[in-house]
Amino acid sequence: MGEFDVRAIERAISRLRETQANAFGSEEHGFRMNPVLSATEVAAFERDHKILLPSEYRQFITELGNGGAGPFYGVYPLGVMDDNFDQRSWQENDGFVGMLSTPFPFKEEWNDLTGRPDKELATENPAEYDKQIEKFYEKYWSSLLVNGAVPISHEGCALRIWLVVTGEQAGKLWKDGRSESSGLKPVRLADGSAATFSEWYQEWLDECFATAGQANWR
Repeated sequence: MGEFDVRAIERAISRLRETQANAFGSEEHGFRMNPVLSATEVAAFERDHKILLPSEYRQFITELGNGGAGPFYGVYPLGVMDDNFDQRSWQENDGFVGMLSTPFPFKEEWNDLTGRPDKELATENPAEYDKQIEKFYEKYWSSLLVNGAVPISHEGCALRIWLVVTGEQAGKLWKDGRSESSGLKPVRLADGSAATFSEWYQEWLDECFATAGQANWR
């Protein structure tokens, strides 16, 4: 995992904002960063949740911005997630976010659709279908599946990106595609490798500059 060149990132974001570059989700974040967090605030979060944040993500929120411009609809502030297109704070074991100090459970992509009822049952026996689909969703959307991870970005349609903070996958990003029944899988870079936060973020900048026809920012 590498660190950010903070000044280069700041210049790149400024250029995209000044030229009003067109990128997916940019109407939401406007290529603007939130104020940074202090090291004390981050340490308090880590202490409260009994974790250590990945170093490059910690650098991002303390030196670049506590969320703001980024892939899709931007990067959440620490401890915040989407609520449709608004944002709200989350809590551990709130029914969506799991326990941050418990290791993330997966190494390979996961999509266990066992127990999902056939759609035909909804017509044949609606009450039984409702019973079975509720039981399936309870398992499929269990917060246990995202233990050791924090939500950091929203693609829209309840598709999200999680940053793993505990376990063998710590520092890696995972895509949550459960809203479209595609499960959980590692975020991949253009070369097929598993993405860290800084790699994911900087590849997004590369794409923004390429789309805008501007010289590379690096």
